[in-house]
Amino acid sequence: MEVKNMKKYSVWLIMVMCCLASMAEAKYFKYKDPKQPMGVRIKDLMKRMTLEEKIGQMTQIDRSVASTEVMQKYFIGSILTIPFPGSLLPEKSAPKAWIDMVNAFQNASLLTRLGIPMIYGIDAVHGHNNVYKATIFPHNIGLGVTRDPVLLKKIGAATALEVRATGIHYTFAPCIAVCRDPRWGRSYESYSEDPKIVKLMTEIIPGLQGDIPAGSRKGVPYVGGQKKIAACAKHYLGDGGTLGGKDQGNTIIDAKGLFRIHMPAYYDAVIKGVSTVMVSYSSWNGVKMHTNQYLVTDFLKNTLKFRGFVISDFQGIDRITTPIHANYTYSILAGMNAGIDMFMIGFNYEEFIGRLTYLVKKQFIPMSRIDDAVKRILRVKFTMGLFENPFGDYSMTKYLGSQEHRDLAREAVRKTLVLLKNGKSIKKPLLPLPKKASKILVAGSHANNLGYQCGGWTSQWQGVSGNNVTAGTTILSAVKRAIDPTTQVVYNENPNGGFVKSNKFDYAIVVVGEKPYAEVFGDSSNLTISEPGPSTIKSVCGSVKCVVVLITGRPVVVQPYVNTIDALVAAWLPGTEGQGITDVLFGDYGFTGKLARTWFKSVDQLPMNVGDVHYDPIYPFGFGLTTKPKKNL
Repeated sequence: MEVKNMKKYSVWLIMVMCCLASMAEAKYFKYKDPKQPMGVRIKDLMKRMTLEEKIGQMTQIDRSVASTEVMQKYFIGSILTIPFPGSLLPEKSAPKAWIDMVNAFQNASLLTRLGIPMIYGIDAVHGHNNVYKATIFPHNIGLGVTRDPVLLKKIGAATALEVRATGIHYTFAPCIAVCRDPRWGRSYESYSEDPKIVKLMTEIIPGLQGDIPAGSRKGVPYVGGQKKIAACAKHYLGDGGTLGGKDQGNTIIDAKGLFRIHMPAYYDAVIKGVSTVMVSYSSWNGVKMHTNQYLVTDFLKNTLKFRGFVISDFQGIDRITTPIHANYTYSILAGMNAGIDMFMIGFNYEEFIGRLTYLVKKQFIPMSRIDDAVKRILRVKFTMGLFENPFGDYSMTKYLGSQEHRDLAREAVRKTLVLLKNGKSIKKPLLPLPKKASKILVAGSHANNLGYQCGGWTSQWQGVSGNNVTAGTTILSAVKRAIDPTTQVVYNENPNGGFVKSNKFDYAIVVVGEKPYAEVFGDSSNLTISEPGPSTIKSVCGSVKCVVVLITGRPVVVQPYVNTIDALVAAWLPGTEGQGITDVLFGDYGFTGKLARTWFKSVDQLPMNVGDVHYDPIYPFGFGLTTKPKKNL
């Protein structure tokens, strides 16, 4: 080769090498490097993001309106499934179908310019309750009875595994409301009327997320690996204290009372590294929480040093105005100024993105407020390891509804039961029941109904009736498994007195209660047992020795029936593992539960909580009879 040509070749080679080096350098981004400190990664990514990409991260949309095109066009930061047809996958979908769906959306996110992974959220509020064959744990009202933070942590860990079994990363739980009035339709989502018990139950958070490392800064979110999920403390603040127990209502209380009753569990949640906090639909002294800058920004973010992100409730900013969505631009501005970081928009994401973009470009909202929100969202995503492990793991499907989790749920059911009455005299207790008898009766609308047993937020928002809701054991089935093979079990949902008397039963188990409900549809001014429950109690317990098992989301009116029945058990909403009830009824385990809320005599007494001047309940806070285990009855 001539010298002249060699020079040309050398120059060309140097240019190619420089180009390759430049390309290699261009492909290295600090935010993609897990070896870099999190602060460096956040700062590097933030400086690369456009306004459109930042607002996209702040937007959470429903699965029913999400698509590859939408994710990529609007840089959507989060998707959720709400418990409605269209948002939920088809009935009885396998966990693999959920992972396929989540991974497809994730892939779309990763193909955007910066490849920021999305986070997928769902209401796993008593187990992974929207997914077929998941383990359904007792609702919070029952768990509060246990006063057992170790149990709560185990339930959190099991729930995290089942949520990860479907490829999902984030649950809108736990609810740490302090319910002060059982007329509230979300009573069963509250652990107790006592802030000390609710605070104790925040141990479910490290169960869901993992234990924060020793020496960690307080308030910084933490999610410990691919078997854990991000949690959400809700609903901030005072949702359990509304006037008359009205859902989304107004909590009228001074600051001292608000901070004494409703805030303590949030202190603990923040200290334990909770990733997100959800703002309540409710108001405090007439001010909507979604607009409350003092409580959201000044106190939660600045005083408590919470470093995760604040999320709105579903279409929460729409509800700032009356009528709903009346002045959406104002509502966005008010929510942003309050300190909300991620907006659970649901469906009308184009309107939200358009109006928020307008407000920023016209300088009604400063970029510093946008940057604060996006940094917090990215911090949670980096903490979760989503940039390194964005996709669902198919090997985890084995955890959904596992026997280990069902055994844990069964244990939880046993510990949630409260024995309110045992025998018409102390000398003649009815419980524990003998397993060996000639013939026994099982009756009541809730004895053979898994949907009623699980309650609201199961399969669908308002819950369902029947035994096709998921896999589990009804109380009737549990009775048949528990008794001696020689004992005849007769099931009659609503027998008349003549039938009961003519059959000469040794004893009867009557299972009645409330039909499923959720949120505002559960608000009640009478708190009665659903028909035909009262008539079943009257016809059965008037004719034979009986134990009444109540399946309810709160205390209900029982005073008219107490003298008629022999034994009374509060079983709350126990979930899928009905054998936890028969374990205790038949004496394999003893009753240990103590009421975590006051049981009123009459609704006219409400609100009434322990410590009130005029405290006159039928069963006081902390009440609960006990029995000892007795094998081979």
